[in-house]
Amino acid sequence: MLAFGFLANLMEAMISIGASCPWEIIFLDFDGVVKDSLAAKGEAFEQIFLPFGADIAKEVRRHHEANGGVSRFDKLPLYFAMAGTQSSEELIAEYARKFSNLVMQKVVDSQWVPGVRQFLAKHSADKQFFLITATPQEEIQEIVEIIGINHFFIKIVGAPVKKADAIHEILEATSVSADRAMMIGDSISDYQGAVSNNIMFILRKTSLNRGLQQELICPMIDDFCDLTI
Repeated sequence: MLAFGFLANLMEAMISIGASCPWEIIFLDFDGVVKDSLAAKGEAFEQIFLPFGADIAKEVRRHHEANGGVSRFDKLPLYFAMAGTQSSEELIAEYARKFSNLVMQKVVDSQWVPGVRQFLAKHSADKQFFLITATPQEEIQEIVEIIGINHFFIKIVGAPVKKADAIHEILEATSVSADRAMMIGDSISDYQGAVSNNIMFILRKTSLNRGLQQELICPMIDDFCDLTI
């Protein structure tokens, strides 16, 4: 089991009773945290790998859904290996374009995680929000503008920047101490990014991260209607 020990227990208690918290910075992942879009991306991965056979396509989707928060540029070489195909920079770039073309509108049309817009609106005046995601930078910028929440975030950071690096750089730039920052995510990469920077982590529970729910000992929420800070 992975845990933050005392801080995890303290944060859990604060969430449950609605106590005030000292958080100045809140980092959020996007897929599975702002929008329930992981399934949409799984469908897109399955679709572009169908030419390699239905079994390979389904395995690709299963891997994606079990590894949310990882960049497609890191996943694609693995998927070509599954398909028995030698990957190259050109092939990865080609399939990344195919994926992006399929997935953009699917993500925009995905359901909102309940309460997230209200949470952002309520706290944007007294908290600094940063969006940290494995989605490519230009793509996430466009998506966030289309869905109308870009003004809530001080900065939006996408791939190729790693989440742990993004958190570290933002904490240094803002001079906010680690004990006054938290990360809300739904994947092991989100958790690892938080742990590596010694900041609080809250897991947003989804149907795709049930294994992680069993593995981690940390505060967990179903949606933002549960979260009072």
